[in-house]
Amino acid sequence: MILQVRVISQQPPGGRCALYAGYAEALAEALDAQTEVVFSAERGAHGAGFPSLLINGVAIQPEDGAILMPADLRASLVAAGCDADRLARAEAALEAPVRCLLGGR
Repeated sequence: MILQVRVISQQPPGGRCALYAGYAEALAEALDAQTEVVFSAERGAHGAGFPSLLINGVAIQPEDGAILMPADLRASLVAAGCDADRLARAEAALEAPVRCLLGGR
């Protein structure tokens, strides 16, 4: 299964934009996902503007309405057909960007 991850970010990236780019990098490393970061001046969180993260063309919506967390991405990976082994690798990798954002490296 090919996994395509697209991040729409402001330039320079700030908090959520940097987090979402970190998620994309983690998915590239853990699942060999094809990733790209596109810079935009258009605000439109979780859609066509920044900050947004799309998996296979579908904009991921955060459960809390504000910020994507690993659980939100997990649900999207399940919907995209990610098998259990790949899902486990992704879950572990997705925690690192959150720790980095929170200052725990």
